[in-house]
Amino acid sequence: MANTFSRIYIQTVFAVSNRQSLIKPEFKEDLYKYITGIVKNQGQKLITINGVADHVHLLIGLKPAMALSDLVREIKAESTNFINEKKWIRGGFSGRKATVHSLTATRN
Repeated sequence: MANTFSRIYIQTVFAVSNRQSLIKPEFKEDLYKYITGIVKNQGQKLITINGVADHVHLLIGLKPAMALSDLVREIKAESTNFINEKKWIRGGFSGRKATVHSLTATRN
């Protein structure tokens, strides 16, 4: 339908490997800003981002044309590279997994 508006709301949780408390307060805001840029550069809308030392929550308005797996892969890869380039974690950083939940909204 030409006049149908759809958006999928995705809650994604990115966990640190072995649930280690590696996301430190001193760089958390910079990391969140970087992740926000990743989502925006993919043409999606980040509604909110928050987390604690061992995981990050994102609520994303995902356009139906975007493959969720592609977006999750980009966020995970680019944010991991960013943390490692900044050398915030001694010995390097690796994320473990992403968990995803969704809610779909459609308006005619």
